[in-house]
Amino acid sequence: MEDIIQVKYALDTFYFLVCGALVMWMAAGFAMLESGLVRSKNTTEILTKNISLFAIACTMYLLCGYTIMYGGSESGILPDSWFGNSISDASVEEVLASDGEIYYSGSSDFFFQVVFVATAMSIVSGAVAERMKLWAFLAFAIVMTGVIYPLQGSWSWGGGFLSEAGFSDFAGSGIVHMCGAAAALAGVVFLGARKGKYGPNGQTNAIPGATLPLATLGTFILWMGWFGFNGGSELMVSNIDEANATAQVFVNTNAAASGGLIAALLVARVLFGKADLTMALNGALAGLVAITADPLSPGPLVATLIGAVGGVLVVFSILALDKVKIDDPVGAISVHGVVGLWGVMAVPLTNSDASFGAQIYGAVVIFAWTFIASSVVWLIIKAIMGLRVTEEEEYEGVDLSECGMEAYPEFTKNA
Repeated sequence: MEDIIQVKYALDTFYFLVCGALVMWMAAGFAMLESGLVRSKNTTEILTKNISLFAIACTMYLLCGYTIMYGGSESGILPDSWFGNSISDASVEEVLASDGEIYYSGSSDFFFQVVFVATAMSIVSGAVAERMKLWAFLAFAIVMTGVIYPLQGSWSWGGGFLSEAGFSDFAGSGIVHMCGAAAALAGVVFLGARKGKYGPNGQTNAIPGATLPLATLGTFILWMGWFGFNGGSELMVSNIDEANATAQVFVNTNAAASGGLIAALLVARVLFGKADLTMALNGALAGLVAITADPLSPGPLVATLIGAVGGVLVVFSILALDKVKIDDPVGAISVHGVVGLWGVMAVPLTNSDASFGAQIYGAVVIFAWTFIASSVVWLIIKAIMGLRVTEEEEYEGVDLSECGMEAYPEFTKNA
């Protein structure tokens, strides 16, 4: 019997680590997606942001974020501890004596959680692209990954007051995606739009990205990584029920992405008369975000419909944000924010344990906290070092001003 327990512990730990590695690979997906959707003169800087934010997220979550999120809270609002490394692995004796309560290592849990933090921060990167100072962005990443994200995460996944209120978010449509979008929205509000994006008479001018093949590759990588994102959130795979549940999560995740892409493609065809690839890519991501709040309860066809609604919403949201001059080069606020909210609100449709009241409460708290806290941080950074590059630097491209090198030096680039 002891051997069986140890094998199950090893299997669940290994599964957790593999899923974490898949989610880590999503960082590459964001890097490729964003570098494909920005102009070539801003490619090096966007790549620098993506790989740097991952390292910052991992370091800050190790220093304090994990302790804030999972270190416990007597009040359910503020953590008992703010700093310190709370990672702990159980001994063989503790695992055997736990009667199945301990079934994976603490280190594997930390690894799985830390890549989620980087995902939330990656959402901000694309929304503020092409006009934000690199070091201002990285300064914000320190606070976002070290405090803002972990604190709201503690209120739900850490057993805080949102969890007590019945808020349900399986893998993070609200906790990860809407949180990242709220921080991005605050940044965009204080940053302003790119030069030339909006005309004097209210028209919106398209600013095409550098390479759609990279954007498409990034979407495929994110799609693949999402199987770890949602599948790993099942937390266990070592018995028949959990193995079946994990398989269901994989199937529903894939179905929702497909539904989102098809719906966005069709809506774009109706609205624009053409098959808009960028809308299709964002539709797939919207479907993935939509199902993330509960990829287990629905059947595959319902999951497809949940994703399809997300695909429709993302197209209209991108158009609506342009109407109010919220400039988001990659559509991150729409994909992760608007559709993240839809994902949270869709949970009670198939999960009888969830309620619309608790879902609304949780969504409002997550958005309000993240937006207000992020706004304060953005304003402090603006006062200290400024947020935006100069108009000349923006025209020339932030690759040269921020990184001193070009991504495609052998090609002539258009401004």
